[in-house]
Amino acid sequence: MVAVSKYLSFLFAFSFLVSCAKKPTISGTIEFSENSNYKRTVYLIQPQKLEEVAASFFGKVIDSAEVEENGRFQFKELPTILEPTLFEIAIQQHGNRTNQLQNDNPLTDNYMPIVLQKEESIEITTHAENFQQNFQFKNPSEENAALVRLKNVKVEAFQQFLQHQHWDIHEGSQLLEKEEAHLNYQKALFQFAESSDYLIPSLVALRWISPENDYERVPEFLFQQCEQWKPASHPWATQLCQKADKENLPVLEGTMFPNAQIPLNTGDTIAIYSQLGEKLTIIDLWASWCVPCRKENSAFLVPLWDAYHDKGFQIIAYGLETSKEAWENAIEKDGAYRWLHASDLQGDEAAFMKTLRLQTIPANFLLDEEGRVIAKNLHGADLQQFVTTYLQQ
Repeated sequence: MVAVSKYLSFLFAFSFLVSCAKKPTISGTIEFSENSNYKRTVYLIQPQKLEEVAASFFGKVIDSAEVEENGRFQFKELPTILEPTLFEIAIQQHGNRTNQLQNDNPLTDNYMPIVLQKEESIEITTHAENFQQNFQFKNPSEENAALVRLKNVKVEAFQQFLQHQHWDIHEGSQLLEKEEAHLNYQKALFQFAESSDYLIPSLVALRWISPENDYERVPEFLFQQCEQWKPASHPWATQLCQKADKENLPVLEGTMFPNAQIPLNTGDTIAIYSQLGEKLTIIDLWASWCVPCRKENSAFLVPLWDAYHDKGFQIIAYGLETSKEAWENAIEKDGAYRWLHASDLQGDEAAFMKTLRLQTIPANFLLDEEGRVIAKNLHGADLQQFVTTYLQQ
């Protein structure tokens, strides 16, 4: 009987402590324009894993709240929070799903990540038509203040590099210019993540760099973020490091390039290391049907070859081809016959591309005399400057 009484006393005390614990709250004010196309409902979405952060249709809707005529709302079904947890606050246009997130334009995107902590009260303000851009916290935690800084970095980079830009990518003629602009936009987010003291804002930056989960052009950043956050013992850091495993990434800068065997258009098969230049080698991934590749052949690679081949400069080109005739015609027409050309004539299924873990061209790797990657994916004037500077050292 005494034991039962002690047990009941413990349950009563525990229940009392739970009932007295301060629950977290999220409330705020959202302004709507006259005749707004947005529903007067705000949603609280919880990504369940790293790949769901900033991803449309994946996060779990935890709660919703009606926005009153004065713009006020409050979530009333918040889950129990034991540690800092990422949520996304979103509104939706009429006809859209509750967990649909827009990532096309941070000036108008319809959601904002927030970090909710145990017993925390969060108060926010924003505008429906410029939800992410105008999103602010009242007295934010350090992590939420970091998310606002990240959001501002994203907005400024978008305005500088992407807003009002229109590239003529018909047949790929301005593909590299578009890619460069996107990379410059991404670099601003890289810099934030690399200097951040907080895991969750850094991971949001990583996901904003590519909501499509495509890091082929920036694998070094993915690897660096794994190294930075591996000690955090957070499930999302573990997921990041699984994705950032070197075996899953394209060949990284600073590593040795694979000494693959590739078949030349002459009929011979060579090992790459047997043909390295005495100082510098470009491994060029191209195709006869790739407009920016063809432009680079004649406008940049031919002049570089003519100027520096006798000074230890080499080019080994690998073509994603299926037609030997089209491949050889392009080599001849571009003046690219000067250097070595290889292809399995298997197009996108080429074994060499799988060895490099690449799917996108144009691409290139610049190797030192030992076969180590010292630079990647430099094109046009940037490539010309790098080669010239390196070989004149």
